Formats: sequence, structure tokens, C-alpha cells
Amino acid sequence: MKLSFSTVATPRWSWQDIVSAASDLGYAGIEVRGLGDDLFLPHSGQFMPENIPHIVSGLRSKNLCISCLASDTYVHDAAQDAEAALGSYIRLAASLGVAGIRVLADSWGAPGAPVDEDLVLRRLRALAAPASEAGVELWVESNGAWASSPRLRALLDGVASPFVAAVWDIHHPFRYFGETVAETTENIGKYIRHVHIKDSVMQGGKVVYKMLGFGDLPLAEALAALKAACYGGFISVEWVKRWEGELEDGGVVLPHALYRLQALLNGG
Repeated sequence: MKLSFSTVATPRWSWQDIVSAASDLGYAGIEVRGLGDDLFLPHSGQFMPENIPHIVSGLRSKNLCISCLASDTYVHDAAQDAEAALGSYIRLAASLGVAGIRVLADSWGAPGAPVDEDLVLRRLRALAAPASEAGVELWVESNGAWASSPRLRALLDGVASPFVAAVWDIHHPFRYFGETVAETTENIGKYIRHVHIKDSVMQGGKVVYKMLGFGDLPLAEALAALKAACYGGFISVEWVKRWEGELEDGGVVLPHALYRLQALLNGG
């Protein structure tokens, strides 16, 4: 398993600062979910075509890679042209040599309004072909309605493409559906290509995010299950400071997260 962090932890850092931090701390990858005010990465100045060779060579020189492009496209939203938006992401990922794109099929981590499952299924089936042609996978996150792992498994079974798989956000199935690690991995284990890790507690009926090891998520059990399954992808720290500005700074959280993950992976 390899370790990365999402740029949701570093919403005001420059790309150079993000790369330097990843290298200095000892992470193997960076999951890109926005840079500064740019959330739609294909239109970001940093990722214009003329900059791609420099980005790729710069990462390679530091033994880093982009572990995932986390898109801001919602395939359940009929008002969004998801096919066009994710087509742009697919082309960007291919140019960067990125294996997969995180796809959202619900709006929030917690389940809320009903989701048009038929629309999601149709769009993912349509997108599987261009993804396959580019050699890039689409990874549907276990968030919102899809934090129910039986529901997510049924969706991915219905798409039936090796280029449409899953991001297992460890937090959401446990926190919102009361699933055990065994239940989640039994349902979607064969589809897991990328993993989000965070920690939290419930206080006054609300989720309060905590640094790794200070919440009550079964993180050691989740990592043990991945290890037992010979999972070889990335575990990506998702510290949601972009959305919750009062959280500690990435400069504090990311060194701690790496230390804690290494300890857990070594049985500590």
C-alpha cells in the first residue's frame, strides 16, 4: 500500500508547496482535489497542456505521482453535463499518467435527497467507453446514498466495466450506515481501487472530524482488511479543511497522519 494526501487539506497552498511537502514528509502521492480557487482541474492554469510535461517530470524527480484526480462532477445531477466534464478529466488524467478519477454520484458524505439511480447507471455506462480508450479508470466514491455498500456494489455490477470501480471512503459506510469493515469489504472489496481515510466522532448528533487516531473509526481493522486482500493502491488522507476552515492546518495534520498510518500499517 502507498500513502498520499488530498489537496482538500491544503486549500491555499501552491502546487510547488504541495509537492515539496509530499516529498519532504515522505508521502508517495498527491490526490488533487482543487488548487486554490480552481476546483475544475481541466480549466486550472496549473494543468494547462503546456505545463503537463513540467508537472510530470517534477513529480518523477521527487519519486512522487498523482494518486487520483478527484473531480468536482456529480453524475447524479441532471443539470450538469457530466459526460463532457468527465471527458475533460479523462483526457487530463491520461496526459498526466494518472490511473483514476474520483467520481461523485451523490452530493455529500451523508445520505440526503433521493438519487436518480437510473441516471447514474446510464452515465457511468456511457463514460466507461472513453475511459477504456484512454486507459483511465472512474472510481465512484462510497459517499451519500452510495455509502451503502450493497447499493454501491449493485451499481458497479450493473455498469459491468473494469474501468468503473470504487473509492472506499472508510468513514462514510461506518458512520452513516453502521457497516462493519467486514460488511463493506465483502460487498465492494473487488471494486476498491483507491481509499480515503479520515477519523471522526459524533458529538451532539453531528460529525466532528478528528486527526487520525483521535476518533472512533475502525482504522486499524480497515487497514488490516486491505492488507489481507493484498491491496496495492493508495491510502489517501482526506482532511477536509477546504470545506471546514476551522480544522487544523495541513502543515500540522499531514505529518501526524503519515506517522499514524505507518504505525497502523506496522501493527502499532
